[in-house]
Amino acid sequence: MDRRTFVGAASAVAGAVAGAVAGAGALGVLRPRSALGAPYRAGRVVPSKAQAAWQRRERAIFLHFGVNTFTGKEWGEGKEDPAIFNPAALDARQWVRAAKQAGFSSVVLTAKHHDGFCLWPSAATTHSVASSPFRGGRGDVVREFTDACRAEGVGAGLYLSPWDRHEPSYGDTPRYNDFYERQLTELLTTYGPLTEVWFDGANGEGPNGRRQQYDWPRVHATVRRLQPNALMFSDAGPDIRWIGNERGVAGDPNWCTVDPAAVPYPGADGPQIISALQHGDPMGAVWRPGEADVSIRPGWFWRESEDAKVRSVDNLEQLYYSSVGRNANLLLNVPPSTQGLLGDPDVRALTGFGERIAATFALDVAAGALVTATQGGSTAKAAADLDPDSAWFAGAAVSEASIEFALNGPVRFDVLELREPIATFGQTIESHEIAARADGAWMVIARGTTIGNKRLHRIEPLTADAVRVTVRSTVGELRVSRLGLYARPR
Repeated sequence: MDRRTFVGAASAVAGAVAGAVAGAGALGVLRPRSALGAPYRAGRVVPSKAQAAWQRRERAIFLHFGVNTFTGKEWGEGKEDPAIFNPAALDARQWVRAAKQAGFSSVVLTAKHHDGFCLWPSAATTHSVASSPFRGGRGDVVREFTDACRAEGVGAGLYLSPWDRHEPSYGDTPRYNDFYERQLTELLTTYGPLTEVWFDGANGEGPNGRRQQYDWPRVHATVRRLQPNALMFSDAGPDIRWIGNERGVAGDPNWCTVDPAAVPYPGADGPQIISALQHGDPMGAVWRPGEADVSIRPGWFWRESEDAKVRSVDNLEQLYYSSVGRNANLLLNVPPSTQGLLGDPDVRALTGFGERIAATFALDVAAGALVTATQGGSTAKAAADLDPDSAWFAGAAVSEASIEFALNGPVRFDVLELREPIATFGQTIESHEIAARADGAWMVIARGTTIGNKRLHRIEPLTADAVRVTVRSTVGELRVSRLGLYARPR
């Protein structure tokens, strides 16, 4: 995608800030903050039910598909002839089945990229599949995609580029905002329930030499009205934020809460903004968890020349630990080919990755452990159950505490999992340390900062009979909902 190259016009900042804050209030729940940003132990921001459910889904597939698939370009110019778009073997069920079998529970399709070519027969323009030979000019890729998602029980998401290099009204702010609103409304009212509506801040010059001033408050309000259960992604939210790079790597630390003024509008750029996206803010006023996007290929659109450059299973596994394992969700782009199918190398890698993750987390060797704690001992056993909302609670006036797991004899593991009960209590832990007892001696095996929805550590294989977790916070109460210990397949 490379959303960093073009940023929104500065004159759009004030309206975008208002829209972002208003949008966030509809989902991320704001609770009172302490005066002057002083440390406090209550009143944390918590996610909406939709945000918490989205975070637990962990992984989604991105499908970059359009005229660029046929030209070999990453960014089309808007002058492409729709006649080039003719994926003769298109099978959206193949896309969705491959995602589902690999453990991905939602898929996002580029309904329109920067070139302005629409994968549905938009009434607002002729630059669409209706002017192509696909399905004899009667095709609708968005329809086939959303139907496939529903048939497979997978969430459907759509991306509508705000930048349109084909549309003549782009750069004429009021006219184009009305045009964009028509297209957005078509997508939100024609294809059933959506789980995610995906925006970026790409903002080049229009035919009149001016940059478009996007009306983000209007856009957000339209999504809320027409798809109230869908979450909106953009650099600035209002529901899900970009993680600040396109490498699939979340920051460390990574807070789900952010200061909305730190990322004022989609497409805003600069070192401080990237840092805010990467790390969030422990005292942030809104809940905007991060989504880490990355492509399985060097480019975002399919090219036959990149068939030998598809990421390996090992590489995809590492991406899982650097995104999901750092309290972000992974959005993995797997682009369909000119035939309208996911390529064999991509499907093999995706399948192998899904099998690797499933095998790793199939057995928790900490299950059944005897759990004790330095504080809050009566709730300690909640850190060993499978309920993500029950948790060990160290106490209201505690800034550091430890919980110990006596395992069922010596067990081997090389992956550590920690979770906080974010749905009920938000995110509070600033740092943590994990020690293990092997042959009667304790040793520190992992250290880290934030936890949030999920924190993973990969270590060298170890056999131990007890594990101790120490957590610290000055911004909220200490709660751990889960410790898991796993062994990667040999």
